Amino acid sequence: MAERIERKPKSNRIQQFTRETVGELRKVTWPTTAEAMNLTKIVLIVLAVMAAVLGFLDYLFSLLVTKVLL
Repeated sequence: MAERIERKPKSNRIQQFTRETVGELRKVTWPTTAEAMNLTKIVLIVLAVMAAVLGFLDYLFSLLVTKVLL
């Protein structure tokens, strides 16, 4: 006939998720402060370069569209 399906209470699921998450975070190799600062500098430099390139391209395309339409 119909079998009963056992369901775990939600609090057990949350506790299990929290325990597993903490366990995984303990396995992570965190960067040192110096490494984090160097990587942050790299990201900011790449961000600035990409912003400049995209801004320049936007300027060129806006000039092109203005010349074509007017």
